[in-house]
Amino acid sequence: MTLLVYKLIAALLIFLVSIISIIHPLKKKHAPKHSESAHLGDALASGIFLGAAFFHMLPDSIRLFNHLYPVMTYPLAEWISVMGFLFLLLLERLSLNYSAKSALHAIPYLLALILIVHALIEGAALGIGETFTETIMLFIAILAHKGSESFALCISLLRHQLPLKRILYIIIFFALMTPLGIACGAMIQHFTLMKNGELAAAIFNAFAAGTFLYISTLHHIHFHQHTEDTQGLIEFACLLFGTMMMGAIAWRV
Repeated sequence: MTLLVYKLIAALLIFLVSIISIIHPLKKKHAPKHSESAHLGDALASGIFLGAAFFHMLPDSIRLFNHLYPVMTYPLAEWISVMGFLFLLLLERLSLNYSAKSALHAIPYLLALILIVHALIEGAALGIGETFTETIMLFIAILAHKGSESFALCISLLRHQLPLKRILYIIIFFALMTPLGIACGAMIQHFTLMKNGELAAAIFNAFAAGTFLYISTLHHIHFHQHTEDTQGLIEFACLLFGTMMMGAIAWRV
């Protein structure tokens, strides 16, 4: 099986998981709680994203920029990465700001926008992957995150009592974003043989590294706050394990 065929299968499976994740809450028409196993899966996925950012995407971006502009001394890759981190931070700050002002009608749409951006970047990161090992790890992480994010988005929409048809439209649109991101990433990876393609890959890798850093740290902490110390430590162990797996892949490559 070629890498491209694998990416197409991954895109289809991620889409199906996104849709399957909302069946239960839509049937019950209320907001059930996440299971502990789902939280542990999220923690493992966050660790994979953290490792992907520091062991793969940011180093690849720095290498490409050094190749394209060998005399440049400014840390351009790091700057773009910081902008990616701050971009998602801005989106979530806006969401919290609207919530504080009781603009309840806007909250679910802002959450949907944040998750859509996540989904596009996650998909593009998988699509731009050059090895089976790296793309398989990202596929596992995205699969864990995608189901959780789809579930969380559906719960938010139900809590704000949006019409069922509108909820379905939003979820389907969100579910399509990762396959779209995979297609965009695969196109970028295809055109990296040309100099313009290398520049696009360098910019994307740096920006995605910043967003992955945000998703795996501040975003993870915001949505996974536990009063029980044991559960928090187990989640941290899962996050650490995911990070170490990506580090091991980088060492082997």
